[in-house]
Amino acid sequence: MRLLTAVDQLFLLLESRKQPMHVGGLFLFELPKAADSDFVYQLVKQMQESDVPPSFPFNQVLEHLIFWKKDKNFDVEHHLHHVALPNPARIRELLMYVSREHGRLLDRAMPLWECHVIEGIQPETEGGAERFALYFKIHHSLVDGIAAMRLVQKSLSQSATEPVTLPVWSLMARHRTQVNAILPKERSVRRIIKEQISTIKPVFTELLDNLKNHGDEGYVGTFDAPMSILNKRISASRRIAAQSYDIERFNDIAARLKVSKNDVVLAVCAGAIRRYLLAMDALPSKPLIAFVPMSLRTDNSVSGNQLSFVLANLGTHLDDPLRRIELIHRSMNNGKRRFRRMNQAQVINYSVIAYAWEGINLATGLFPKKQAFNLIISNVPGSTKPLYWNGAKLQSLYPASIVFNGQAMNITLASYLDRIEFGITACSKALPHIQDMLILIEEELDLLEATSKELEFQGITVKDKRDDQNPKHIKKLAP
Repeated sequence: MRLLTAVDQLFLLLESRKQPMHVGGLFLFELPKAADSDFVYQLVKQMQESDVPPSFPFNQVLEHLIFWKKDKNFDVEHHLHHVALPNPARIRELLMYVSREHGRLLDRAMPLWECHVIEGIQPETEGGAERFALYFKIHHSLVDGIAAMRLVQKSLSQSATEPVTLPVWSLMARHRTQVNAILPKERSVRRIIKEQISTIKPVFTELLDNLKNHGDEGYVGTFDAPMSILNKRISASRRIAAQSYDIERFNDIAARLKVSKNDVVLAVCAGAIRRYLLAMDALPSKPLIAFVPMSLRTDNSVSGNQLSFVLANLGTHLDDPLRRIELIHRSMNNGKRRFRRMNQAQVINYSVIAYAWEGINLATGLFPKKQAFNLIISNVPGSTKPLYWNGAKLQSLYPASIVFNGQAMNITLASYLDRIEFGITACSKALPHIQDMLILIEEELDLLEATSKELEFQGITVKDKRDDQNPKHIKKLAP
């Protein structure tokens, strides 16, 4: 048996009927040319009849909410679902089905995951290849986003001609070394205690640094987030909106403005949220704060959760997109520099203390109007090579994440080939018309492209523009 980590237990403790704590992925495939009409049926049949047992972590089941143990009674009928949508179904109908399933709890008496194979999806273009989908959900206590993406890549093939003979939940590892690499590493109690004691001084130093920089917008504290409609109590209803965007558009903006691609992603999201809230006359006067996950994974494992978070100032109170992205860039860099000064254990312990307020608030719900952040925005790296399932090419993949009381929207992105795939998960009762965010993201992306091209033509960077106006504090420019 394997002991649950504190983070793993937190995801289980926070779970309720209205607040499922699983993450998911919607994977859209194109049928191979000359595929038989029963191609999808044969895929499902192959998985149903396989006598290969699930591999880690799909064979893990909870024991008294303290341990993970190996499941000895795997029931494929419980985990595998074959669904045919009314043919031909649009992406809208597919997302409606996934939204309903994403709002349903997983059974804790079983390994915490489900696999849905969905057929009947119309071609992307008239006369194009027919499509089918795989929706996979797995509890966040088992894996984080990075681990989930690795599971997908190891389950599929990089060759269109290579048959995938194992089920999705029995990883297709080519060599024993690959299997060993994904298993959790055992550590002695003595080593764990020694590691924890060594974190005290550096963690205390970083907490003091936060206090010294209080008041600087680039250093975000857990009491800086304003109240907004994003922070309502949620219901069990979910709405998932998804769209793909060319990754080069983000790279080009980042290169012109001398910022990171992730800064551009956050700026595009911030601008879209600003537009969304302005349309409802619900934009706070203070800037919204995003909780941005950062992976602490230094190996190829797929077990548990190895992540922390940076609090990012989204600058939504600023009308100028360039001032907004500069503030985001500065805020993110401060967090990254802090984490680079610490090892993994130190970062985790720092996060436990620095974000304790939000953990207590989530667990108790005593202060719903005082959140430490307004939403989570997560960017998960994916495969740069095409993936296949028995010759069916993976066309797109859209992440679906968690929302909880006081956090009614989550934006998660995954890169695949030359695209960034946006997956927006929201409580449909708390936030209406969340699909409008996709249009607003496109508008904000267009604006940043045009603005960055104009600056490039003038030979000006974001930093130059800020320094010209105020070399010390951008916050003095806020309206």
